[in-house]
Formats: sequence, structure tokens, C-alpha cells
Amino acid sequence: MTHQFHSTVLREYDIRGIIGETLGAEDARAIGRGFATLLRRAGGTKVAVGYDGRVSSPMLEHALVEGITGSGIDVVRVGMGPTPMLYYAEASMEDVQGGIQITGSHNPANYNGFKMVFMGRPFFGADILKLGEMAAAGDWLDGQGQAESREILVEYVDRLVEGLAGIPASNLDALRIGWDTGNGAAGPAVELLTQKLPGEHHLLFTQVDGTFPNHHPDPTEEKNLADLKALVAAKNLHFGLAFDGDGDRIGAIDGEGRVIWGDQLLMIYAEDLLRQVPGSTIIADVKASKALFDQVSALGGKPLMWKTGHSLIKSKMKETGAPLAGEMSGHVFFAHDYYGFDDALYAAIRLIAASSRLGKSVTELRGAMPAMVNTPELRFQVDESRKFAVVEEVKARLAASGATVNDTDGVRVDTADGWWLLRASNTQDVLVARAESLDQAGLDRLMAQIDAQLAASGLERGPQAGH
Repeated sequence: MTHQFHSTVLREYDIRGIIGETLGAEDARAIGRGFATLLRRAGGTKVAVGYDGRVSSPMLEHALVEGITGSGIDVVRVGMGPTPMLYYAEASMEDVQGGIQITGSHNPANYNGFKMVFMGRPFFGADILKLGEMAAAGDWLDGQGQAESREILVEYVDRLVEGLAGIPASNLDALRIGWDTGNGAAGPAVELLTQKLPGEHHLLFTQVDGTFPNHHPDPTEEKNLADLKALVAAKNLHFGLAFDGDGDRIGAIDGEGRVIWGDQLLMIYAEDLLRQVPGSTIIADVKASKALFDQVSALGGKPLMWKTGHSLIKSKMKETGAPLAGEMSGHVFFAHDYYGFDDALYAAIRLIAASSRLGKSVTELRGAMPAMVNTPELRFQVDESRKFAVVEEVKARLAASGATVNDTDGVRVDTADGWWLLRASNTQDVLVARAESLDQAGLDRLMAQIDAQLAASGLERGPQAGH
């Protein structure tokens, strides 16, 4: 028996497709067969499986479990919950050597996909392509694995609460916090978590609904934070927290309704962490503000700029032993007192802890940050066959001009006005640009440089550019 995946489904960091068009039960079954075969060959015996709140997730979970057991690996079903709950199951269950979460993350409601952990490390890139090769060849072991169910939500939430260890409850009793889970899979976990926390908590949209009736569950889009901003203002809350569809990315606003972007959250976490573990390496992706890297240096830490992508960041953390990393997109990774995976609920707890330990409100911490003028992520369509080539052309022209270029992931160019970035997306046929300056005039000059480079490669930043 063999299986052919749709050409768009096996991606760099995860597996993703449109239900009924490019992704269905047969794909899930083939993923299970391939993953289980690789795990058996590596000496593993058991996989944890979880799923998010999308309408299609139970169907995919059923087929995935059939595929895994059909290749002789046992399954621990942890049920519906956020992706980090599945990561926690994989990290904490001693008899489990792998994990798969069925999730469409922050994609539209008709999408779904898979995020995977293999023997304690991210499963991505060449690993995912291998599943396609194995399916095409029918290279699967046969067997008869067993499936069992385990309740892990309560244990997971209790572990999150440990992030406040050592902070007297009296320091937190006066806190008033808003939480918006956007009808995503983190809802029930946040309900349970807030019951166990000191302070006053106001919750929005915690009922899991895969049609996302209130707003799209992507906290990096400011329009999706409108309900949370209204709640914080109406109830006079200290700050608000938002989560994406599967709970591995965090968004936040302060008490004045200002967004605290991913790199700004990392500035707060870094200040707290470097007091506890001086001199630490802290990783952020190439889209992060220069203010973050400068702050880490000023606090005695070692800033490391790395490639965008949660799997790439996790791998770099393991390699460098960094206790903290983060991405502009709201993925935050704590290896300090935690497991090193991206968990937005744990990041929420660490924000509460950081504010308490630093003795400043979240609004004060946000207000103290340098006022930079920057663009959101600008994305524009480019033919898949051209996207990496354009970046190489830009790199060659910049090298010839003697510009100051960091080519960790695309090109990031430093000028007297600030910096600009151009990189190819690993998950879509788009180029991503971003620029940051101290003032609008500087930002305009940086954008003109980006436009000039695109024009030299026969492209323009048309009206489709947007966040």
C-alpha cells in the first residue's frame, strides 16, 4: 500500500492543508504509519496524540491513531487541548517517545494540520519530507499497537502554576487580568488555570468553537485584539492576554491598550531572566527589534539573532543551551524552569511573575521601552520558484555595495536610519519585509531601499502588501 500527499501539504515546520481539498483522513493515516515506522526503527514504542478545537480534528485524530497503531506503535490519547499540553505530555510521560498534535493553529477554519515531536526534539524539514518519501514507497512497518486515553489537563495546569513559585500570593492578589482565548483550544485550560491563580480574572471566548465566531484566533493581528482592548478598558484591568488557536503563541496589551509585541514581551522576560541567570544567551528571530538585542546586551546577556520558525528556534536553543528564546510571531520558549517548548499559557504566567519580581506593572514596563517606528510584517506574493532567488539577488547587490548585512535568514540591513529585512517565507509563496527606525522619515528612507531592491529584481511592493 502507498500514499501520495498533495504537493502543498508537507511544509518546513509542520504539515498543513485544506480539509476536503488537500488534506483528509487518508493523509492522517499515512502520517501515522510513517511516523510510527520511524519511531519503531529508532527504538520507540509509544506516541502521545492530542488535537485542537477545529471541526475536522476528531476525524483526523481517529485516522492518525489507526495509522500509528497499524505500524505497531502504542498511542496515548490526551484528547482536546492546546498544542503545549501535548508537548507537556511528550516531555513528562516517561513511557512516551514522541508526540503529534492535530492543529490548524491560526489558519482559517477550513485548514488543519500536524505538529510533531520525535524523541524529544522537533520533527521538521527533512523529517517531514521523509514521511512523503516513505508513503510514496509504501515503506511502512506493520504491527498492532494499542491505544489508551489519559487525562492530563489538570496535571498540565498545575505545572503552569509552578511558574509563580516563590512569589507570595499577597503580591498578586490585587492583579486584574483579561484573557481572550478566541474560541481556540486553550479555552478550557485557561478557565482551569485562572481558577487556581490569585487576583481577579476576566475571560473572553473560552468556549471551544472551530468556526471562530467572535474573531480570528491570531493575536499578532491587532484587529483581533479589539475585544480584549475593550474588556481591559471597561473593567480597568492591569493588562490583557490573548492566545492563538492552539495556544502556542501569545499576544498581550497593557493597561492603556497598547499592544506588547512578541519582541517587546521578550524584553520583559529577558530582564527578569537575566537577574536570575546572569550572562545567559537569549535568542530572537531576525524580525525582532534592534531594541531587544540592545537591551539583552545592556543587561549583560548574550543576544543571538536566529532564523524564523518555531522548530528552528527550538533546535538552536538545544544547541546553545539558551534558557529563553522568542519570535516576533508570539512563540516564546522557556527552558529556564521549564521544557524549552513554545507555550503561550506558561508565557502568560511568566509575564505575571516578571512584573512581580521586577516590581513594575506591565504598563510601566511597556512604557519604558524605546519608541521605535516600525512596519508590521509586510507580505507580498511572489512566484514560488522566484522567492529564494530574489533574496539571493538582493544579497549579491548589497555585498557589491558594501552594505552592513546579516544573512542569517534572508537579508537584514543596518543603516544610520535603522534596519530593514527581506526574507522568503518557508510556509507560503511570499516575501516578507520589515523595517524599523527612530522616526517616520527614517522609516520612509528604509522602505525606499526595499522598494529599490525589489524593483532591481523586477518586483514591486504592490497593494497586496499587508500584515
